[in-house]
Parts: sequence; structure tokens; C-alpha cells
Amino acid sequence: MSETALKRNRFGNAMTHLFFALLSIAIVAPFLLIVSVSLTDEKALVEFGYSFVPSRFSIIAYDFILRTPGALLRAYGNTIFITAAGTVLSLLITSMVAYTISRRDYRLRVPLTVYIFFTMLFSGGLVPFYILMTQYLHLKNSLWAIILPGMLSPFYVLIMKGFMGKIPHELIESAKVDGASEWRIFFRMILPLSTPALATLGLFIAFNYWNEWFNALLFIDNDRLVPLQLLLVRIMNTLDFLRNNSEYIQSLGLDMSQLPNESMRMALVILVAGPMMFIFPFFQKYFVQGMTVGSLKG
Repeated sequence: MSETALKRNRFGNAMTHLFFALLSIAIVAPFLLIVSVSLTDEKALVEFGYSFVPSRFSIIAYDFILRTPGALLRAYGNTIFITAAGTVLSLLITSMVAYTISRRDYRLRVPLTVYIFFTMLFSGGLVPFYILMTQYLHLKNSLWAIILPGMLSPFYVLIMKGFMGKIPHELIESAKVDGASEWRIFFRMILPLSTPALATLGLFIAFNYWNEWFNALLFIDNDRLVPLQLLLVRIMNTLDFLRNNSEYIQSLGLDMSQLPNESMRMALVILVAGPMMFIFPFFQKYFVQGMTVGSLKG
């Protein structure tokens, strides 16, 4: 390699590193700002505004939230159940459907693939969906009303199909010759070979379930079944109401100056999003392999 080409290569690498360094800073900086604001005294926020370093350190926002932790812990339990059950069931059903349409010896694989893709383009609408869940399935005030709608995603099925389509068909034929049943082939051979795709899609599905609040808003009225994100929405709405009606609240004899409005918002974001941030790095190594292999063949 000539000296000029070597310099160009070094310059290209330096620019690439610089770009990703700036991108990482742009991603991490807002999160650090949220942490800083959650640990800043409310009066200091009003006086000095937001800053990456707390101008006046205070944990009063977390004290307000955790003073009565019953509702928060109950919401955590509901969300953990929804995320765990929904992710496991969704991966199982998604992998079953994807394995079926990835088999070259299945004569309905093409029309079934088209049918699955067609559902990505059109939906039944919100009103029929609500009627189905409440009047026919009777899932009002049930955690399954949050789990069931997200159990099967056509997009994830097609990604998993692309991954399973790369598994040599000769392995399946040899297992059949040895007397293995279809269920045994699927659970003992196909699923272990699909670990990267399962881990990648599993994290995406878990994120979706963890952040789900709209279906909970539609179907959950029982306070004991409220998931974490819906609880966050309700608290945010309550804080907005208190802030926008401060004169009325003060006329009732309530001192709103002691309520850490902004810092409590940020503290809630940290408490709600924190667990998934710690889980993400453990699955990151599967991302490239799971997504790229699944995209090679449709």
C-alpha cells in the first residue's frame, strides 16, 4: 500500500471514529442530563435551569416517589409479568410460524408468507380491536389484554424466517431419517441453532412489552393491574394538573412549593427505564449476528 493510500485510510478511520464518538455523546448526553436533573433541588432548577452537574444536590424527588412505594412495586410486578410471559410466548409462537414458512418442503409457504406480509400493510382499526378484546375475548381488566396483542408480529416472523431459512435442510432430513418427530426437530435442533435471532428479537419484544401503555390505557381500570408505563403516564398527568391549577390547589390550603415537579418527572423516568438499560448490554453481542443473518434471505 502506498503512503498516500495509507494516509487516506488513516484519515477515513479517524473520521469514522470521530463520527461514532459524537454519535455516542449525542445518545448518552440526554440520559446524563435526566440523571442530573433528578438529583437537583427543585428551587435550583427554577433559578439556574438544567445542567449536567447538579447545581444543588438533592434526592427529595426520589424521597417523594419512594415514600409510599406500594403502587410503584405493584406496577413493577405487573410489568415484569407482562414482559416475561409476553416475551416467552411471543418468541415461541413467532419461531413456530417462522419455521413453518421457512421449510422448503411446505407447499403453502409462499401464500402463507404473502398473507403474513399483507397484515403489515393493513389493520382492522381501533374500534374493532377494542370490541374483539372486550366483547368477544372478555379481557377487560386483565393483563392478558396487554400480552395478547403483541404476541405475534409479522415483521419479527419474517426476520426469524430469514434466519431459519439459512439452516441447511439436510439437517432436518437426516433427523427425520433417524426417526425424530417434527416437534423434536424443532425444539432440539432448530431452536438451539436460532439462539442469536431469538436473543435479538427477544430483546426487541421485551422492550415493546416493557414500554406498553396504550393497551393498558384502553383495557385496564383496576388500579392493582396498572403496569409501570401507565402509572408513569398517570403521575405525569397529575403533575401537569397540579402545575396548571396551582392557584386552585393553593386555595385549598395545599403548599405546592414543596412538590419537586421537574426533578420528580426525571426521577420517574430513571426508575421506569432503568432495568431495561442494565439488561440491554447483555444481549448486545447477539444483535449483529441475529439481524444480519436474518436479512440475507427473505
